[in-house]
Amino acid sequence: MRGLFYFVLWIFPIFPSTTQNETPVPCYKVPQTCMDQANVLSCIEEGMRTCISKTPRIPIPNFFSRPVSSEEMVDTKRGYKIHVSEEALERSSSRRGETSKEVELIVSILNETLFKGNDSHESSSILHGKSVLGVWLGVTEIRNLSQPIQLRFINTNQSANGVCVYWHLDKNGKGNWSTDGCNTIIDRGDFLCSCNHLSFFAVLINPEIPEESHIVSLNYISYIGSVLSIVFTALMIVMFLCMRKKQGDHSAIIHVQLSGSLFLLHTSFLCSVWFSGQRDIDSVCQALGLLLHWCLLATFTWTAIEGFHLYLLLVRVFNIYIKRYLLKLSLVGWGVPTITVMICGVTKVYGKYKFYRDKEGSTDTPLCWISTQIVSYITVNGYLVLVMLFNMVMLGVVLVKMHKLRSRTLQIKDHQRRAWKEWVSILGLSCVLGVPWLLAFSSHGPMSLLSLYVFTILNSFQGVFIFAWFLTLTCQARKEEHISSKGTIQVSFNSNEYVTTR
Repeated sequence: MRGLFYFVLWIFPIFPSTTQNETPVPCYKVPQTCMDQANVLSCIEEGMRTCISKTPRIPIPNFFSRPVSSEEMVDTKRGYKIHVSEEALERSSSRRGETSKEVELIVSILNETLFKGNDSHESSSILHGKSVLGVWLGVTEIRNLSQPIQLRFINTNQSANGVCVYWHLDKNGKGNWSTDGCNTIIDRGDFLCSCNHLSFFAVLINPEIPEESHIVSLNYISYIGSVLSIVFTALMIVMFLCMRKKQGDHSAIIHVQLSGSLFLLHTSFLCSVWFSGQRDIDSVCQALGLLLHWCLLATFTWTAIEGFHLYLLLVRVFNIYIKRYLLKLSLVGWGVPTITVMICGVTKVYGKYKFYRDKEGSTDTPLCWISTQIVSYITVNGYLVLVMLFNMVMLGVVLVKMHKLRSRTLQIKDHQRRAWKEWVSILGLSCVLGVPWLLAFSSHGPMSLLSLYVFTILNSFQGVFIFAWFLTLTCQARKEEHISSKGTIQVSFNSNEYVTTR
């Protein structure tokens, strides 16, 4: 009996401590007590449903609570207003110490650093106020409301390009931002979010994306330009083949390869846009994303080859014979993109890419593309930088040569007459060397919207511009075949040769 007595005395103190640990904490202390947990957000979500409704002695800036008994608009005095619907009150349940007619509304403002998801496309986005609003009503989880709860985020010096989102927690305790069940309305400078459930809410703002009206305009420009580029690049290929000399012109063949890559690029772009809006075709979208990536890299590579060929014709005018020259260029032009996309395809980085989310929460401008941002930065942005640096050096060499030769011209009239032609040639070479792609790096700052329009127009209509330049120079070349200008660079699109005559 004495042994049993000591055993009871030994185990008895455990019960008070266990009971004490299970005692619910005040609601305003829940975020602080959960900071030591492995899954902070799940702890806060569960703790807010079991906590004690107790008003702190000193007001806390990041916490608000108030009993609600009927449908009303609650002003938290912290930059947020919440309209509680009658249906939400009916589906919620009271806490201990509350009457059956009133339900405690709890609002907790959390730091954005707690919400780190796996969606790399939203890494450039910011949250309104750099904070997240957690809202709870009673102890019951509320979802699928026919009468949504409205949350008003007061907009203070923020961009109007925002969308209401909530934090979707998965089974592993991780999560990401989602727009399901939430609609966004801009009302007198405020973000008004109507959601059919309660959770952690925020307004996601992307300063790099323009307003919805500009998005629609840019889409139409891209689609129309791509269709016209497909037509004109196909026409250019036919014309190049018909005008090709029997002995085989290396420059003409290189132009055909570049035109072919542009034709494939615009075709795959339109197909990727169309298929990305379809459902249950993830495998097709992945294949189209790989094809679009391959066509884009092939276009960059052939623009670099144009610059390399220009260097041989301009600097190494003599003794430029290279054994199996075209075969080697073709292996580089099509082989480098092929190896790159094969490696990316093995790592499964292709899928649906979402450029923009509209105010209604649906997805606008989807595309079958690279779904991992780091891969896009390395294989697209990094590769484009290398190509553009090389081609800009080649274009600079051309400008220096042209300036030196023009300064030797003695005939003033001929000097003025040839100046405009040389500028047209420079603009045409800029399109061939892919210089408009540089505008992709100027989509930040106060001129970002203008740069985005110029970038979209120049690159969507690139095939049309090259075709127009080709026709202009071809007509001029036929009219002036009998004229030989001393000390002048003669530019021909078919040969792309730069010859200094003396």
